[in-house]
Amino acid sequence: MIHHIVAVAVGGFFGAISRFGISNLLRAKYPSGFPVATLCINVVGSFLLGLIIGAGLGDSWKLLLGTGFMGAFTTFSTFKLESIQLQMNRYWKVMISYLVISYTAGIILAFVGMKLGQFFRS
Repeated sequence: MIHHIVAVAVGGFFGAISRFGISNLLRAKYPSGFPVATLCINVVGSFLLGLIIGAGLGDSWKLLLGTGFMGAFTTFSTFKLESIQLQMNRYWKVMISYLVISYTAGIILAFVGMKLGQFFRS
């Protein structure tokens, strides 16, 4: 049991650090009123989580990479907060585009990741 907690904690540490670094890099490189950084992180995270699950990794690896890393790397709360901020500022087209792209690309990439992950099954 303790090794499961450690796996989630270690994965979470590296996932959060990765998200922080990539978010700052993308925001500096692509300054915009559109939440590019969160969108990129969440859709890449959807694909990677699909890949992890599709590959049928063991429980310890799923906890480290899926629950820990991907749980901290992707960010549903920031996605929702940015959506609300866009709505409050009446950036309707940006908000709708953000929501449609996030949900559609996230679902499609999770599916593609799962299918691709099946090729790595042992």
